[in-house]
Amino acid sequence: MATMTASVVTDRSRNRIRSRAASNLVERLQTYAFYVPIALVFVVLFAIPFGQSVYYSFTNLAGLSPEYHFVGLANYVRVFTDPSLLSGLVFTLFFAIATTVLITCLALPLAVILNRKFFGQRFVRAMYFFPAIPSIAILALVWQFILSPLASGALNTLLHDLFGIGPVPWLSDPTLAQISVVVVGVWSLTGWHAVLYLAYLQSIPGDYYEVARIDGASSSQQFRYITLPMLAPAITVSTLLLMTSGLNVYALPQNLTSGGPGFATYTITQNIVISGISEGQYGQASALGVVFMIAVGVVIVLQLMLSRRLQRS
Repeated sequence: MATMTASVVTDRSRNRIRSRAASNLVERLQTYAFYVPIALVFVVLFAIPFGQSVYYSFTNLAGLSPEYHFVGLANYVRVFTDPSLLSGLVFTLFFAIATTVLITCLALPLAVILNRKFFGQRFVRAMYFFPAIPSIAILALVWQFILSPLASGALNTLLHDLFGIGPVPWLSDPTLAQISVVVVGVWSLTGWHAVLYLAYLQSIPGDYYEVARIDGASSSQQFRYITLPMLAPAITVSTLLLMTSGLNVYALPQNLTSGGPGFATYTITQNIVISGISEGQYGQASALGVVFMIAVGVVIVLQLMLSRRLQRS
């Protein structure tokens, strides 16, 4: 009798194990089913086009002509030797790093100020957020009128009327043109990222600050030991968005300075568009796109590693 009871218990246990395994298998299959559309989108919209770009980067494909042949690393050699391409690479990195650092340094304290209660709080928040609403191409055209190097430019007219200063070559001097593009980029995005930080600030419990004030912590100490650590995820998201958008910048310098003077404000994306569309050098544009994609990937990985270390510390 005991043997029969033990065998029944054993059979029940085996059935339970089998049913659990079956249910786990079904759950895994359902989970994987959700990944299928994502994988298809990734393959169709990224993997296949990127693979084609890698293939064409080793050819002299030009225009609509189907005739092209293998040229090896010739396109990649030109990427690192052509003055216009090197200028575009240098300015793109300068713009991405400069805007990321400046916007982060300005948006953090601005978010802290906007988080306080004062009269007209909502209006001020909307005013700072407004530059991120219009198209950057339209804003660039407006700033082109403001920063015109001619005496009739809005800023030069104001400087002449107030201080008697002659026309300043804001967009015709290489250094001033680069600074102008960075300033306009910072002006257009600081408010947006301040609102992003503001959303994270409002999720921080107020009890932390009350305890810190009771312990005698100053405002700077509260910001250093409470606000900044709690904003670490927001800083990661913000800087990642800034770096990716900065490395892919196109509309702002194109409409503000057209890449000039010379190649001072030329960007990688302008090079890709002009080489691939205007000049029809698809092989050259593909090589530039591959190099740019790898560079962006390396920058993003390094940034994420640094952000994770800061969050752990």
